[in-house]
Amino acid sequence: MIAGAVSLMALSACNVTEIPKSKMKEVKGMASDSGSDRWTATKEGQSGVDRAWVKRFNDSKLERLVAEAVSRNPDMRVAAENVRQAQQAAYLAGASSRVMANVGLDGNRRKNLFVGFPFGGSQTSNNFGLNLNVNWEPDLWGRVRAGVSASLADMQAVEQERRAAETSLAGNVCKAWFTLCEANEQLGLASEGHALRLKTLEAVRDRFELALQDEGGGASELRLAETDVATSLALKAQRQGEVEAAQRRVELLAGRYPAAKLKGRLKLPPIPRRPPAGLPSELLMRRPDILAAERRYAGAGMRIKEAKRAVFPMIKLTGSTGTTSDSLSDILSSSFGVWSIGSNISQNILTGGQVKGEIAMRSSRDRQNLAQLQSTVLKAFGEVESALAADKWLARRITEMRKAQKLADAAAGSAEEDYALGNVTLLTVLTAQNRKIEIASQVALLRRLQLENRVNLHLALGGEFRTQKHGK
Repeated sequence: MIAGAVSLMALSACNVTEIPKSKMKEVKGMASDSGSDRWTATKEGQSGVDRAWVKRFNDSKLERLVAEAVSRNPDMRVAAENVRQAQQAAYLAGASSRVMANVGLDGNRRKNLFVGFPFGGSQTSNNFGLNLNVNWEPDLWGRVRAGVSASLADMQAVEQERRAAETSLAGNVCKAWFTLCEANEQLGLASEGHALRLKTLEAVRDRFELALQDEGGGASELRLAETDVATSLALKAQRQGEVEAAQRRVELLAGRYPAAKLKGRLKLPPIPRRPPAGLPSELLMRRPDILAAERRYAGAGMRIKEAKRAVFPMIKLTGSTGTTSDSLSDILSSSFGVWSIGSNISQNILTGGQVKGEIAMRSSRDRQNLAQLQSTVLKAFGEVESALAADKWLARRITEMRKAQKLADAAAGSAEEDYALGNVTLLTVLTAQNRKIEIASQVALLRRLQLENRVNLHLALGGEFRTQKHGK
């Protein structure tokens, strides 16, 4: 059981944007025993989600596949470009508070024709100009700074979303790999079942050829045995198709061409040890979806501040200098220069409700992001609780099914011996054999489900298990 939600709400790994203290109680309502009144940067949040949990399955090939998928999957490149775009947006957000300058060079050539003079004629003149304009808006009220902080928070949220995509990809690769391993194991069981039914068919055919009807050598039993052989072949073909489908799934996730050439393990790996008791809730602070939701909420608060600062006066300082000459060689001469320096102050008086409406809209988004953060946190706790409960019940089911598997194996062996002695009918033998294969198949399925659930638990906790006392 996860121990308390005390520290979960201290989520801000990057203190670029502070959450207002007045809003903290709304989020911490889900962790009422918390005594903190501010967001604090935590070691868990700074380290972020890890992929060390993949090593827990003790499969080096799986580890290499996860690393390959993270580096080659096209979706990860899309996520990386989203981060770059968010970084540029954050940079552009502060452009208005930086000094801007532009330079221009122009020139023209003019020819005048003179009509009516005794001999007529024309005159050609050249004119060149060079000018430099500088513009700067001091951020006296912090409006631009608030916008920059909001953009930085958005950028951090996008980065966390990229990490969330990477985490999800790693989990999907693991699950697809386990599906491939199970498909190989199921194919092995289907092949074993087919060989078993061929052996039974030979025994029935021998009885039939010897015409030992009194000992169970009738034609009906021969047809029944042949039917089971054909059915086992159909099941084997089905399992082979499932193996190829699983191969293509893993190859696609790894960024490879889906050629169905990847060879998986012939059997599922053993189940790792169960998670230790007393897992701290701080582990959830590594979850990128929670960190992203917190950053969105922090950014929304700064957007409100930015909108409110829009009512204050805006001051712009401008300056320009330039030269003009009819000779290009004199363009930089101070004798032809002109310059000007000026400033202007403007303040919104009547905006048709635009500023007020913008504040109201951003306040609504702020409340929306708060609700989203609360929903994300609650969902995270639900995922952990569900995964822990499922792990317990799956383990119990596997234990009971293994007992049933041993009994089914013994029953199939006894039925074959009794049939050889003429004590049971062929139907009893086939039923026992079918049950043996079916239970083995169910055990493989449950083991794969338990492995997938263990992946879900790691993702829900943000990575590897760590105990509260020892950090392991």
